[in-house]
Amino acid sequence: MLYFSELEGKKVYTEDMIEVGKLEDIIFVVSANPKVTKLVIRSITNDKILLPFEFVVKMNDYVSIKKAYLSGELLENELFIKKNLLDKQIIDIGGNKIVRVNDVSLQEKITPEMYEVYISGVDIGALGILRRLGVESLVYSLLHMFKLNLSSDFLSWGDVQPLELSRGKVKLKKRDEKLQNMRPEDLADYLEKTNEKNVRKFLQILDKKFASEVIENLNINYQRDLFLHWEAEKSAHILETIHCEEAVDILLAITKKKREEIFTYLSDDKKQEFQQLMHLSKNPIGKIITSEFLTVLPSDTVKDIILKIRKETADYSFFACVYVLNAKEQLVGVFNPHDLLMQNQDTPAYKFMVQNLIEIRITTPIEIAIRKMLRYHLPALPVVDNNKRILGILTFDQVVEVIKKKFN
Repeated sequence: MLYFSELEGKKVYTEDMIEVGKLEDIIFVVSANPKVTKLVIRSITNDKILLPFEFVVKMNDYVSIKKAYLSGELLENELFIKKNLLDKQIIDIGGNKIVRVNDVSLQEKITPEMYEVYISGVDIGALGILRRLGVESLVYSLLHMFKLNLSSDFLSWGDVQPLELSRGKVKLKKRDEKLQNMRPEDLADYLEKTNEKNVRKFLQILDKKFASEVIENLNINYQRDLFLHWEAEKSAHILETIHCEEAVDILLAITKKKREEIFTYLSDDKKQEFQQLMHLSKNPIGKIITSEFLTVLPSDTVKDIILKIRKETADYSFFACVYVLNAKEQLVGVFNPHDLLMQNQDTPAYKFMVQNLIEIRITTPIEIAIRKMLRYHLPALPVVDNNKRILGILTFDQVVEVIKKKFN
């Protein structure tokens, strides 16, 4: 068995031992039995060569190719191991979880007439990382001294559900309904790392109920793009299956024209319910949200965050959550002070923050915000714009004041 980490960077020679360059990447065709179709070679003159695999003689200590080779071109259904698969997240449909590809294993098929190589699976364990760092043998020796073992964590290709990220292509197989056993919020989080076209193709393999749950957990930007793309009739059917407050948030995010088209396919009861809640959005929550909230970076440690809390929150009238923003100032996580205090001082925020946030927008009706708070038992809700930038927070105390005014 070959591993990509052991082949990457190997020198490439012709059969008469003339150096061509170094192996940079491997191209394969996406299928149930993915075959290696080309090698990416960085030549000694720094040119990139896409070498069809028919010109490859052998791959071991070095890559041997035929003297009279020709360059090829990337085809529509081809992907790169390093660029498109290595270090990417994939779905382990056997274990119903999302895992990271640390290395890729390759199986040779040798006959007198031909030499072929196929992807046999992926290494998702620590050994894959050690192999790429070139210290696998050293670590094995050290562990052996202490009578310890480090086993490989390997998934065969048939047990993974790859979602290619870079070229906008999805190649999926519907298998045993195992994807249905995953948490919809986990799938939604995974899909948000790709594009809207991929999300649509992925949702097609799920049953309608589970697909609706995944849609409900997507970011509003993805929700909006999906419903703007789908036919009005399909959009209406989906909206009738998800929580009412989420449906209204989506309706408020799309164009008025699209919204009116969808309404023609809704049942009378749902249409009336949605219209009533949308009417409430004329009383925006922007008037009552507070700007007293603390934000940190994913890389900030517990020690850094505690110092920041002491420095910046002394005058806060309410403090129950810390919000995590990425480099683009987008909201990506949240945690409460109790979770913070349970961590080691040098632990960064990204390791313990909650990534699947419940959030609202300026146009969200206060009644829907209240429902979300009660359903998820939240002391506050972040208010974000369409780019996921936090504008303020709505606290439970503010909600109580609104309720009091309604009854007075």
